[in-house]
Amino acid sequence: MNDRPSAPGSTVAAMLLVGALLAGLAGSTAVAAPLVRDLGQGLLYYRVHRLPDDLPSPIPSSRRGPCVLDLRSADGDREAAAALTAWIGFNASPSSPVFVLVNGGTGPALRRAVARRDPGGRLILAPAAADCHPDIAVDISPAADRAAYEALERGTSLETLLTDNPAKPRMDEAELAREHLPDSALAEAAPETKAAGSPAPSPIDRVLQRAVQIDRGLIALKQLP
Repeated sequence: MNDRPSAPGSTVAAMLLVGALLAGLAGSTAVAAPLVRDLGQGLLYYRVHRLPDDLPSPIPSSRRGPCVLDLRSADGDREAAAALTAWIGFNASPSSPVFVLVNGGTGPALRRAVARRDPGGRLILAPAAADCHPDIAVDISPAADRAAYEALERGTSLETLLTDNPAKPRMDEAELAREHLPDSALAEAAPETKAAGSPAPSPIDRVLQRAVQIDRGLIALKQLP
């Protein structure tokens, strides 16, 4: 992977700066690890709950690539926001974009930090109704976004949260057909329809799904190594 050019000294200095910010802000508190998942094709997912405690360590240039930094419902003060700004500035570049997910529950200091400066590889995504002024506004309600976010916390796999329910269109067609059945046929079909009922589908994480789609599109267009 080709990373943006930088002098060895400046790279080391940047890593030391981010590391010092994380270590200094964490103090005597043990640093928690972010939730990390592999989204395939070199895209990593980091879920951060509170900064700077579980902000990912600076990524060495040899392993740097596109990643998703999920700050939805994350909290942090001005010092944590400074660490976040340094982390994004060090890791984001056109060849290793950082897709930052925020919502109305993201701490104000963190939202200001990610919006303050575009290092040439940072893209902010948020629900359209969250009033977060993102680069990409995703058409999903705050409640649906929250449900998808919490589903991962409860152990639902990312694959499930990113895959639209293939049975949903067939269910919609069945409901539409029932509306046009005569009453006699509807009465006969009702027991069968009830028996064939299935649990409600898992929520779809539309914000994360859009980040993955953009990443795959950049790969297809050969905009990423």
